[in-house]
Amino acid sequence: MKRLEVKLAGFGGQGIILAGQIIGQAAVLFDQKNAVLTQSYGPESRGGACSADLVISEEEILHPLVIKPQVMVVMSQEAHDRYASELAEGGMLLADADLVPLLARRTKKRALLAIPATRLAEEVGRRIVANMVMLGSFTALTGAISVEAMKRSILSLVPKGTEGLNLQAFERGYEYGKRLAADRRERSIEAEA
Repeated sequence: MKRLEVKLAGFGGQGIILAGQIIGQAAVLFDQKNAVLTQSYGPESRGGACSADLVISEEEILHPLVIKPQVMVVMSQEAHDRYASELAEGGMLLADADLVPLLARRTKKRALLAIPATRLAEEVGRRIVANMVMLGSFTALTGAISVEAMKRSILSLVPKGTEGLNLQAFERGYEYGKRLAADRRERSIEAEA
């Protein structure tokens, strides 16, 4: 992996910045890669737009800003509407299907994947862990960070006493992402036949 640009976006209170921190820490501390995180959020702590941009690379990162993300995770319709057009050709957009009902038009040049993150988080016990569900799907679908590194990072960054719930949400998202990845491979093989 030369350089992977990732954008996570949603609204304040969804744990977007925390999700970015978890990915970045997992890359640097546990997968021995390089990563840079930049974040942006409005003056409101909850409900305002926010985003986290990550650059992950096995090589030295000379330019720290995300220009054209290859992977984008959106957890609100506003984030989707604002950022989806920035997705690189050949990129992958992961959207919370429960909060982003109007996905950009699917094209052959971009993969648009709806993840029922909020619904899966509610099944685990609390919708607040939808960001962990998305991290699980991100891990399964991109392979950019190892599962073990993500789990270790989650355990070190989530509030004490919530580790089990967060790991359970991550696992649920990871399993969902693995199924999506398998379906995509199957469709690809069928299209080639």
